[in-house]
Amino acid sequence: MGLDNPQRRLLAEACRILAHAGLAEDILGHVSLRTSEGLAVRCRGSSESGLLFTTEKDIHEISSTPLDPAYNAPNELPIHSEVLRSRPDINSVVHVHAPYLVAADLANIVIRPVVGAFNIPAMRMAADSIPVYGRSVLVNSAELGQEMAAALGNAPALILRGHGIVTVGSTVQEAVVRALNIERLAKLLVRASALGTVSYEVPREDQELMPDLGGTFNDTFVWQHQLARLRHAGLQLSA
Repeated sequence: MGLDNPQRRLLAEACRILAHAGLAEDILGHVSLRTSEGLAVRCRGSSESGLLFTTEKDIHEISSTPLDPAYNAPNELPIHSEVLRSRPDINSVVHVHAPYLVAADLANIVIRPVVGAFNIPAMRMAADSIPVYGRSVLVNSAELGQEMAAALGNAPALILRGHGIVTVGSTVQEAVVRALNIERLAKLLVRASALGTVSYEVPREDQELMPDLGGTFNDTFVWQHQLARLRHAGLQLSA
């Protein structure tokens, strides 16, 4: 069983959400989903107009069946194929050029748990540390994809120095919301660092007091909010 229309729509919505939130400028970036035949990912055709305007027709399955000749798979497809190969625990990969995460890393601002209830999921990711892949290359070969996947390890997110980020999740929603959350924390850190040295971290005992509000609250509700923002902006996919 291959790719179905709900999966296409889900990935198209993911691309629009990331672009509308400022994590994917113009035509750069892609989101993938593991399928029974391989993986589904945003591809580019002759009418390419950017992630913000992604539609279901831009989503294609990469499998043993040849790709529609009118579309090209991402140059950095190995980001998705190698991470999915190395991480059987996840089903979705996001790659975007998140500006605040890139800026923070270039300025040697480490993504640390400087907030608590402000954004609990971001705090937890930062507390476990966000690894960095120190090469700014186009990840366009299996060898580079494997090297990058090794840098990611078992983490939920990876900063690609001078390039962007990769986030993963058991669902598309989780991978996308993780990208939104960690970029929000990076934005706060960049802004705070411009005002002075940021030395505060949430104490471990306070981190442990923070509840896990669950996937419905952390991912589903945030996803629904992001879809509502698309509708409000007139950027929702047609029915």
